[in-house]
Amino acid sequence: MTINDDLFGRAKAVLPGGVNSPVRAFLSVGGTPYFVARAAGSRVWDEAGREYIDFVQSYGASILGHANPAAVDAVRTAAGNGTTFGAPTRSEVELAELVCSWVPGLEMVRMTSSGTEAAMSAIRLARGATGRDKVVKFAGCYHGHTDSLLAAGGSGVANQGLVGSAGVPEAAVADTVVVPYNVVPVLDEDTAVLAIEPVAANMGVVAPEPGFLEACRAECDRVGALLLFDEVITGFRLGRGGATAWSGVQPDVWAFGKVIGGGLPVGMFGGSREVMGHVAPLGPVYQGGTLSGNPLATAAGLAVLGQLTDDRYDELISIATALADGLGEALGAAGIAAQIPRIGPLVGLFFGEEIVRDYDDAKASADLGVYPTFFHGMLDRGIAFAPGAYEAMFPSLSHTAEDIARTVDAAGEVAAALAAG
Repeated sequence: MTINDDLFGRAKAVLPGGVNSPVRAFLSVGGTPYFVARAAGSRVWDEAGREYIDFVQSYGASILGHANPAAVDAVRTAAGNGTTFGAPTRSEVELAELVCSWVPGLEMVRMTSSGTEAAMSAIRLARGATGRDKVVKFAGCYHGHTDSLLAAGGSGVANQGLVGSAGVPEAAVADTVVVPYNVVPVLDEDTAVLAIEPVAANMGVVAPEPGFLEACRAECDRVGALLLFDEVITGFRLGRGGATAWSGVQPDVWAFGKVIGGGLPVGMFGGSREVMGHVAPLGPVYQGGTLSGNPLATAAGLAVLGQLTDDRYDELISIATALADGLGEALGAAGIAAQIPRIGPLVGLFFGEEIVRDYDDAKASADLGVYPTFFHGMLDRGIAFAPGAYEAMFPSLSHTAEDIARTVDAAGEVAAALAAG
């Protein structure tokens, strides 16, 4: 028995499934998860001392790579002054100012402790601002584990073979309508909000088709509904202005997370001054949190965002392009049918011949059953991808040309093994 086996056994005695988030249990790929002992840059090391080139990067939170020195120093300094106060701090103001200055149309934000909280609060805000109840979302888009948003929730539930969650009463989803991604829904005047991942990165990276986001904006305007961009993944990864600048489409409400916390737990929702004027204490929409605006998270977020110049984004896209092109060539040379979508620095992987445009297509690819074998083949060669077929790959600014070359070589070996049966 390895140390990872031992820890997993101990974990299963005290944690449901041995984990604190379901995908980590390896149920969709099989085997025992590796327990991370430490990380730096593009690498993680497990408790057995084995090193992996890591393309999980905390599911996109670590855009600079693990344990970025500036972020670590900022957290160390902040911790020396106290870890939580339940009172306002300078750093939360500075982080809010920076985020609002980067995103077109974003004027005010409220911080939370997770992306789930941010999306949940954004939905409540939209309902409060419009006086309506209906929420329309897209199949395969994950907006956290809030009851009303779990239906057809992409990687958060799809990797577990689920379509929703037990414990969610019918009343909680009675006003939630799920529609296909890349098909513009027809809304009615009962609709409070149309929620969307502007790039669907919770079903393996699916691009919005040309004109789709623009048409969603127009449909919301037609009936007076609000448009919500869930940018927990795309925010400050696609660029300084996130999906808003990338697409040219401006929503009414945003949800952010991951990158803005520099690797610490964080979330944020926001909008125009008019929309955010509905949030307490300015208005009747209540939201609060003891740890919201935590000084460690805001310090780390400022340290990370402060390094994300346009040149660094160009560098990140180059790294992602090399990864996507290399994987495509390696799999293709072995005769393995696969699609490797790349949208800016986001990279996906779908096995099969068909281009993936929505959740049904993504599920058809996952159902081929190739990903678990590929995943373990790569892991055996020291390359860590996410343990689920519906996840994105997150190359970071710490991934080197040598890292990419090793990854592509490993993929070629695994692909050859797959082709040989």
